[in-house]
Amino acid sequence: MIMIIFASPTEYGTFLGVVRYTMQSMTLKSNKTTLVIISLLLLLTGFFLFHIQKSSVSIVTQENVLTDESDDQGGMIIEGSPLQIEYLRKQDYPGSEFVVEQTLSPGSNYERYIISYRSEGLKQYALLTVPNGEPPENGWPAIVFNHGYISPSVYKTTERYIAYTDGFSRNGYVLLKPDYRGHANSEGVARGGYSNSDYIIDVLNAYSSLAKYPIVNPDKIGMWGHSMGGWITQRAMVINTDIKAGVIWAGVVGGYDDLLEIWHTRNRRVSTRVPTPSPNAISSRRRWRTDLVETYGLPVDNQEFWNSISSVAYLKDMGGPIQLHHATGDDSVEYELSERLFESLEILDNGSELYIYQDDDHNLTTNFGPAMTRSIEFFDRYLK
Repeated sequence: MIMIIFASPTEYGTFLGVVRYTMQSMTLKSNKTTLVIISLLLLLTGFFLFHIQKSSVSIVTQENVLTDESDDQGGMIIEGSPLQIEYLRKQDYPGSEFVVEQTLSPGSNYERYIISYRSEGLKQYALLTVPNGEPPENGWPAIVFNHGYISPSVYKTTERYIAYTDGFSRNGYVLLKPDYRGHANSEGVARGGYSNSDYIIDVLNAYSSLAKYPIVNPDKIGMWGHSMGGWITQRAMVINTDIKAGVIWAGVVGGYDDLLEIWHTRNRRVSTRVPTPSPNAISSRRRWRTDLVETYGLPVDNQEFWNSISSVAYLKDMGGPIQLHHATGDDSVEYELSERLFESLEILDNGSELYIYQDDDHNLTTNFGPAMTRSIEFFDRYLK
């Protein structure tokens, strides 16, 4: 039995026309003529089959589907997904020299600037603080400071996190707080922190730019993150293993499978307490999760893919420990995410720490002082 599959309705209609005309001719012509027509029909069939095969090969190539071997290993993986850790490790993050765009009023013992650097050809802005005085022999230790989610439409480089940045800046660190693309004056589109790797790419280029800064010791750079900035921090640390230490407050941490499970539980819990948001709000907030599940299946069905995009699967490659801070009263990010991540970090025995604050909020308002002291001491231990 021969099955012919047509690439389009137009090709199918054309082929039917040829068959119909041939059958009519066979009833009118001699046997010799019929044999000639049948031969032509076979040639046309071969042409269609060749054309279809060629089209099918081009479709597979465009979608970059891996060989059947990957299907045997737990499910389809799209080669070079920008969420996959190995893919991100293979990319270049050269950064650039800093350009001082504006000199701001100084802090208590440090200078403040708005600077720009380059990320994927886009001009990105950031807050830079520099301690007063002569730098140490090999340069100042430094911290890349990753802020949490703030609506790009209201974000400003010099607003929010003032007390947080001051805590590190006045204790002998060069600090760089990237805006992320699409925020304030930074070029590009703000597409969010979870459905793509844009902000992580911007932060990795910020790290490289900071490492080039003449007064910074490139071997003594850590990373701090809050909320969504914690997600960026943990992923950056498994992509660039030169990052020496990380501190995360109230972080969206763990793997994508953790987010699916815990956020699904939260959505069910919240839905019993508050009115259901508008359909547009639900679509905007959950679309990336739905897209991943529809494309790759649930983690239980395709663990290979979910591991490939999970930073937790690569924790053993990190260049330093992580200190986690979270509060049980956090109504924005579940503290269980930090507990889960710490369980994985404990196995490594690499000096990572976890601090849980009872009944405090997402910003650790009540315990800000102790959390900041612990964060500075942790960075001092690994960066000074």
